[in-house]
Amino acid sequence: MKIYEEKNRVVVENMKDFEPKHIFECGQCFRWNLEDDNSYTGVVFGKILNIKKEDDIIYFNNTNLNEFHNIWYKYFDLERDYTNIKNKLKKIDNYLEKAVEFGGGIRILNQDEWEILISFIISANNRIPMIKKAIENLSKNYGEYIGEFRDKKYYSFPSPKKMNSLSEDEIRKCGTGFRAKYIKDASFIVYRQNCDIYKYKNLDTDMCRKELLQFCGVGPKVADCVMLFSMQKYDTFPVDVWVKRVMEEFYLEESLSLNKIRNYGISKFGKLSGFAQQYLFYYARELGIGKK
Repeated sequence: MKIYEEKNRVVVENMKDFEPKHIFECGQCFRWNLEDDNSYTGVVFGKILNIKKEDDIIYFNNTNLNEFHNIWYKYFDLERDYTNIKNKLKKIDNYLEKAVEFGGGIRILNQDEWEILISFIISANNRIPMIKKAIENLSKNYGEYIGEFRDKKYYSFPSPKKMNSLSEDEIRKCGTGFRAKYIKDASFIVYRQNCDIYKYKNLDTDMCRKELLQFCGVGPKVADCVMLFSMQKYDTFPVDVWVKRVMEEFYLEESLSLNKIRNYGISKFGKLSGFAQQYLFYYARELGIGKK
């Protein structure tokens, strides 16, 4: 892998296991958007980043080598050997082998815990376009202005302090619906009660999940998503409608509860459960597997 800086961008040649579409459209993030030139632009940690892949070259636009090594390397989980992970998963069965091959460019992002907590509270019983719109509205109205990129203005995600200062009605008007109350409650707990969710990742998975489930609006699936996408808990297995469909299509002879499917997945895939879930989810949703 060759990395170098040029003209306000970092160029990476011959990077394995990195496909922007797979990464940004596998259900783990909501602030990355597809551009007309097939690149993706996102807001992360108060930075605006654009990514475009051409053949075996990936362009990290609007950044520099210092940011690449200090922010993006960890954010995109570049230190992890995904080839090794995929090889282990492909040996489990033919179904997983096909899913891994289909979404082979997925990498699980290391996102901000606070932003992901609120984002997945918003995601409950919601569609991705509406989730993204609500997050964008919250950021535009109550986040801090970051700057412009390609003639569009970008804003950071509101801090717990700022979110706590808002009324439930102000939060609802951003498109959060009934979830506004849960967002208000979460911001009160994190800001006013000094709940340091950034320390949750230091807990074991079961205890981390238990702590997250104490937030109103955080059910088992949301807790698992927060752990997987921001707390590096790869031994969990979030189950939504698509994961339920693909598991019933490939592995289960009868319809089971979401919790039983979760336990089955963790038992089958072990420490690689989170990675298996992402490949299966992307495979099922993109191809409509199990959809009646």
